[in-house]
Amino acid sequence: MEYRYPHLCSPITLGNTTFKSRIFSAPMGGTDITADCCIGPKSTKFYELRAKGGAAAVTVSECMVHPETDGSHAYHLDLSVPGSLPSFTYTADALRRHGCIPSVELSHSGQFSGTYLADKNKKQGLAQWGPSAGVRADGLEIGELTKEMIDEIVEAYGRTAALAKRAGFEMVMVHGGHGWLINQFLSPLFNFRTDEYGGSFENRVRLAQEVLKSVREAVGPGFPIEFRMSGDEFVEGGYHLDEGIKIAQAVEEYVDLIHVSAGTYQKTFGITHPSWFEDHGRNVYLAAEIKKHVNKPVATLGGLNDPEMMEEIIASGKADVVEMARALLADPQLPNKIYENRDEEIVRCLRCFTCMAERGVTSTRRCTVNPLIGREDEGLGELAPAPKSRKVLVVGGGPGGLYAAYTAARRGHKVVLCEATDEVGGLLKGEAAIPFKYEMYQLGGTYRLLCEQEGVEIRLNTRVTREYAEKEAPDAIIVAAGSDPVLPPIPGLREAKNMILAEDYYLEKDRVGDSVIVLGGGLVGCELAVCLADLGKKVKVVEMRSELCPDANIRYRPLLMKKMDEVGIEIYTDTTCREVTSSGVVCTKDGGDLVLEGETIAAALGLKANTSVVEELRGIAPQFASIGNCVRPDTITFAVYQGYHAALDIH
Repeated sequence: MEYRYPHLCSPITLGNTTFKSRIFSAPMGGTDITADCCIGPKSTKFYELRAKGGAAAVTVSECMVHPETDGSHAYHLDLSVPGSLPSFTYTADALRRHGCIPSVELSHSGQFSGTYLADKNKKQGLAQWGPSAGVRADGLEIGELTKEMIDEIVEAYGRTAALAKRAGFEMVMVHGGHGWLINQFLSPLFNFRTDEYGGSFENRVRLAQEVLKSVREAVGPGFPIEFRMSGDEFVEGGYHLDEGIKIAQAVEEYVDLIHVSAGTYQKTFGITHPSWFEDHGRNVYLAAEIKKHVNKPVATLGGLNDPEMMEEIIASGKADVVEMARALLADPQLPNKIYENRDEEIVRCLRCFTCMAERGVTSTRRCTVNPLIGREDEGLGELAPAPKSRKVLVVGGGPGGLYAAYTAARRGHKVVLCEATDEVGGLLKGEAAIPFKYEMYQLGGTYRLLCEQEGVEIRLNTRVTREYAEKEAPDAIIVAAGSDPVLPPIPGLREAKNMILAEDYYLEKDRVGDSVIVLGGGLVGCELAVCLADLGKKVKVVEMRSELCPDANIRYRPLLMKKMDEVGIEIYTDTTCREVTSSGVVCTKDGGDLVLEGETIAAALGLKANTSVVEELRGIAPQFASIGNCVRPDTITFAVYQGYHAALDIH
């Protein structure tokens, strides 16, 4: 067959190993870690899902090489731990059976040991060791590694690499970026030593070279070694691209693939893992520039999910390999869809950080658009067919309803989805008007395509009444009727001619003036405020609570707050709107009056569940479920997961 993206689909040989394509799965922390720091069965399936989806290589994340001076959420590969070698062996087997090259990332978190533990109190009992003594931002003391300790760590990298090879892994990645130990030695931001490991560039790169030599001696010639580095740290006092080039040149003789990432994890999270405020491929230029100065293949990553962009990266010589992490959570089948010229079916990553936020809070994985994540042991994406085909009526074409219909149809049910408006997507339709969230709008179209391919009958402009449902006589009804905006009894609000609902902005963009007051500082209000400010409008946000966006996840909220500051939004917290006028609002703040002027009032005051439809349709079909915002207003994640499981429950 003729590939639509031939360069992306072409094989590449690193060392003595040939990889079936240029699409690699970047390291991601698994979903379960045993009490003795082995790979749990859920994590084996987690990694296998990406291998089954067609990735040419899958890297198991953060194998901790020296627990004596490190401690975080990482796995061990240690013969003194009874389950260590078997858990790695079974994982390597699971990846290899799908034609994938299994790799493992060797890491040491250095002075940031324990930073990403879900139980933040546990880091108090860990030792934090780095190139130089000091005090972390959270107040924990950093001990300076001695020469003897450095020698132990260097030897540990080699010993662990040998064990990884023994377990059946066919590549290792040495993590030298993102503010972890090797990067701490490379960076003048962290390294203040005056011995042979500090000061000059030659001294700062010494640890990286010693580690790579140790790994090479352990695994032998021809065994692929990938070195992960930050091309630029993007912080004052750190190194930049010119020195990133020198680092790549200094290590290339010891490695087979130079993996160019970006940033210092603790300070540049939204660059290392580009948010939707950044362009896709935001960090590709770093790899492209480094590739000009080295003779070894180069890998790139950073918010990649578009096959056309990735094909151009390979075809133009900017990089030799593209790596993805979050994109392969959203759609593990992305590589196979590319190989089979089905890229229009790709469910794109929204870059919403649900996956990473849940990792830090509950030590689990979630994905907004893929309910299988965290539940890979339930079947690796394969759905058991229903024992009997049923007629299923889905009421509402938002993301939850669409995913319910798609899942039910995949199980063999005859599915009819009714949507009251002329377009599916629910609240996602409004994201079409917010540029940085446009992929959320596209998600509705992708889910619709998947539904249609599975034979779902979609009826638009169809409001389901009790009479309508009774006439259809379904065996099962899934109600995904959504929610309605909340409009509190604020004098002047409902009748204000200068008021729009935040959810209706996409319909009423032309009515919005040059100065806007957003009532409500939750996620919807703040994102609308950013969108309007980006358009050059003067924006004020009024919020009665003491902080903005408590409903945003822990990874996204700091980035959103930073963006609001950058675009110059005026923020009024602990402020209650008392009246809406033709020229703005009258508020109470600190016990006194506050008058704010604005041509347009945008109401983002919350949502209420549309329970009336639920109650109208209850009792018509033997099997009945309500999902998403008509249960309670919540996230897309909530709606999609509920839709998925409601469809699984139909029997």
